Amino acid sequence: MLRFVFFLMCLLQLRHTMLSVTGAVTPKPIIINGTYINPELGKYHARLRSLASSCLEIKEKHGASQDGIYILTTESGTYYQTFCDMTTAGGGWTLVASVHENNINGKCSLGDRWSSQQGNDQNLPEGDGTWANTVTFGSAEASTSDDYKNPGYYDISAQDMSVWHVPNNEQLKSWTSSAILRYHTESQFLTEHGGNLYHLFKKYPVKFGAGQCKSDMGPSSPVVYDTGDKDSTAKLYGPSVGKETESGFITFRAFNSDQAAVAMCSGVKPTECNPQNYCIGGGGFFPERQQCGDFTALDQASKHLTQSAVLLFYR
Repeated sequence: MLRFVFFLMCLLQLRHTMLSVTGAVTPKPIIINGTYINPELGKYHARLRSLASSCLEIKEKHGASQDGIYILTTESGTYYQTFCDMTTAGGGWTLVASVHENNINGKCSLGDRWSSQQGNDQNLPEGDGTWANTVTFGSAEASTSDDYKNPGYYDISAQDMSVWHVPNNEQLKSWTSSAILRYHTESQFLTEHGGNLYHLFKKYPVKFGAGQCKSDMGPSSPVVYDTGDKDSTAKLYGPSVGKETESGFITFRAFNSDQAAVAMCSGVKPTECNPQNYCIGGGGFFPERQQCGDFTALDQASKHLTQSAVLLFYR
């Protein structure tokens, strides 16, 4: 009995102590005279108040003008962080993905999320199917150090794309200044293909044996350069590639002479049947194994190009 009474007394004392402590706590103000004490906290709260489905919506509805990480939401209510380019060509560009080659000699091996991580296998003609599924991975800030794909890739309805080639492992604050190429489309080509790459690649699957060279190539759009030009693009890919491509374009779903598919020819449009030498991403099978992987066989391209991540934006 005494033990029980002692236990009750302890509970009452604990309750009294907690009430005393709780009553003594006075929340510190974060705003004085309408101004945030911590400016960074003010910026963060401003971004929270401006939740939207794309960077363009944030810019148009809330007047955001600073490049940086913002919080977006999908139609179904999923929240995610990504980088917004609010300055290039009027701004409003949402980073939705990056293709980063962690090992150009590792052919369709671990890390080749945009082709196949399961080897060069004829029984996997679409590889991992990343270009046409809703699987997400990576983080926006690490886009130059690893592959990245967020929900905006399949959720945002866009008209145009912007592409940046940024050296591997470059920190976010230096992306713009360090990019070796930056260009964007103004043709609104995405409106003809479902509004994003997810729908485009549903229409033009990146799959071995699904088409023929030239006759079954997917859409191609001219680009406007923000960093670099047609000549610098051609030089980065090398003289032999220049003989079978036209610079100043983004091209999707191209086949080589063996019917192996690549997903995206960034900065060029193929005129011959060797896109594996200058395009990225792909299905899960290449008859010549050395061509398999996220960067296929870019052995003729400059190291500046092969050692840079390809960042993909929507607007």
